[in-house]
Amino acid sequence: MGQQEKVATSLAGAVSEEISASLAPVDAELERRYPGDPGTRQPVHTVYVPGDAFAADTLRSWGDRALAALDEHAPDAASFAAVLGLADDLAEPVYSRVRAKLEREPVEDLRVDFEDGYGPRPDAEEDEAAARAARLIAEAYEKGTAAPYMGIRMKCMEAAVRDRGIRTLDVFLTGLMEAGGLPEGLVLTLPKVTYPEQVDAFARLLEAFEKTHGLDAGRLGFEIQIETSQSILATDGTAAVARMIQAAGGRATGLHYGTFDYSACLGVSAAYQASDHPAADHAKAVMQVAAAGTGVRVSDGSTNVLPVGPTAKVHDAWRLHYGLTRRALARAYYQGWDMHPGHIPTRYAAVFAFYREGFEQAAARLARYANRAGGDVMDEPATAKALSGYLLRGLDCGALDIAEVARLTGLTRADLEGFAAPRRGDLTASGK
Repeated sequence: MGQQEKVATSLAGAVSEEISASLAPVDAELERRYPGDPGTRQPVHTVYVPGDAFAADTLRSWGDRALAALDEHAPDAASFAAVLGLADDLAEPVYSRVRAKLEREPVEDLRVDFEDGYGPRPDAEEDEAAARAARLIAEAYEKGTAAPYMGIRMKCMEAAVRDRGIRTLDVFLTGLMEAGGLPEGLVLTLPKVTYPEQVDAFARLLEAFEKTHGLDAGRLGFEIQIETSQSILATDGTAAVARMIQAAGGRATGLHYGTFDYSACLGVSAAYQASDHPAADHAKAVMQVAAAGTGVRVSDGSTNVLPVGPTAKVHDAWRLHYGLTRRALARAYYQGWDMHPGHIPTRYAAVFAFYREGFEQAAARLARYANRAGGDVMDEPATAKALSGYLLRGLDCGALDIAEVARLTGLTRADLEGFAAPRRGDLTASGK
């Protein structure tokens, strides 16, 4: 036993108490504005289907068409891997999981579109389409055939289409209520947001609906689509998107990048409008920083290059989509848009490859951290949070199985969730 050190202090307890009291408002503000990730599943993609095209068999149709594309253009693991450049050890696991996913759960998130994909229609026609969307979505959840997340994108809050957008939302939500209530996976998307005041107005609209139907306050959340330059940089030089999150009053669930509207807003030529354009990278980086810690998730946009036509053309489109998806994942954009059934094989291939490539290393690092074992990397609570979040996302989408994760980490899903959602103090205790 060494000599016991004498511990001495100089400050009176009242000093610490005064400091704590002075920072109490800041503590409360941090908890309110930055609650952290909600810990719920985030879909890997969002599929948009025009309101007039949405039908009871849409989800199954997308899966069947995606499987047919594989059968025609990449009928086995080796041919699919050759198109995408997958490593030999990933070819079979990825291909088999993609096919299984398309059979079991082809779409993770579906939005019935009443905006650009639908366009202006007679009021009676849009009313009927919105009511039909509500009925079909309610039936899908009742039958157990729904995607994990489903909802609508209405027209925006700009003057020319505001009343129509509000009415479509009202018809849709009222239809769901009359069919038995709002499903847990309901998602609403507000497009072409330019000013925080539009977000505030939409939040008040949802609050009015909740009060009308006696719903819990805050039951209805929504995604904000970032499709204009003004939503990134306001006239006063501030990041408008950060103010939009606050204007939502806790209802914002996501920020979705609109590739083509945003690019066109900046004057990018049509041939260069893509999710990897420097303008897109800047916008998404601002969105990512604005959303960090708020519980609001960021989604990438889409590609408009469709995998259709002869095999050579389909393969080119697949390589493009796969590369863009992998690029987004590396930049922590874990969700994107898919515009065609032919896109979802490469969406899942990119996602599954991303999680399976890094699985063993992430599992080993998290196991060492959990067991306080040594290694060649010194990880901290923030890294354990990232590692467990990585594994959880892989489990949620089907890239990984809980048995193989448990085998390599010795952890349960509950353990992973505990590491993924540490208290704020746990992340800052090291002073890093």
